[in-house]
Amino acid sequence: MRALLLLVAALPLAACGSTQALKPAAGKPMPVTPYGAAQQPAVADLLTPSVQARPQRTGEVLKSSQKREPDPFDLPPR
Repeated sequence: MRALLLLVAALPLAACGSTQALKPAAGKPMPVTPYGAAQQPAVADLLTPSVQARPQRTGEVLKSSQKREPDPFDLPPR
């Protein structure tokens, strides 16, 4: 019964996302052109994260492990 009540309570939250295209607020211009850019970036360019912001994972597995050196600052609590 609780699960059903929780589902009914969460249903309106699932439908609160907007499906319209993003546009600047009324009366507000697009951000200024970045220094050194040839032209103003489009909205899709501004919403796409750069490679530095979202790096790809590598499939390289750890091939050789090294023993950790003892840490002189790793002290037990008092």
